[in-house]
Amino acid sequence: MKILIVEDELRLAEFIKRGLEEHTHLVSVAKDGEIGLKMAFENDYDVIIMDVNMPKMNGYDVTQEIRNEKQNTPILMLTAMGTIDDKVLGFDAGIDDFLVKPFQFQELLMRLNALHRRSSMVQQQVKSSIIKVADLELDFTACTVIRGNKEITLTAKEYALLEYLVINHNRIVSRVDIAEKIWDADLDPSSNTIDTYINFLRKKVDKDFTPKLIHTIVGMGYIFKG
Repeated sequence: MKILIVEDELRLAEFIKRGLEEHTHLVSVAKDGEIGLKMAFENDYDVIIMDVNMPKMNGYDVTQEIRNEKQNTPILMLTAMGTIDDKVLGFDAGIDDFLVKPFQFQELLMRLNALHRRSSMVQQQVKSSIIKVADLELDFTACTVIRGNKEITLTAKEYALLEYLVINHNRIVSRVDIAEKIWDADLDPSSNTIDTYINFLRKKVDKDFTPKLIHTIVGMGYIFKG
């Protein structure tokens, strides 16, 4: 993998860099948010490791700028701040995963591999059709979502979840199904991560539109219909 580390704690960045290079990955380091943003725009990375509190630009702002340019490179946020509010800020900005310091290097490596694997699977799925449900259009080729003539910007994980719901529209999908298909069974289906992402999608896809398309079936899962 080609990996970018955006981290102002240079000793930590060097530790991560050496560990990843021992696993044959190509690693670049940016020591502040502005440099990280510039490098993300100028190079193609498979995964980005992003700190939160950094000089010049914090990790939330850097991530938001990357997503504003419709770059879907998976981003793992690495931070000492691990409250629910911190995670919500990160996911709202567009991160794909969250790892709290201190951490075990092996866990970092596993999470990076999982992010890259899921991203590669999406890229390898060559699809040429558009699925329409009510006034929502999902273009599998361009990976775009339009509802009511308005393009909806989603993170890579949000898009993957919506795509799975749309492909299975009018069919109930369980939390176990979602965990296995979107998180490769790395996620405990009983955690609140799935609920969090469903809420993210509802805010973007349903909140300002009628009819509502994402429905909860209590005790069974979710269904996408309209």
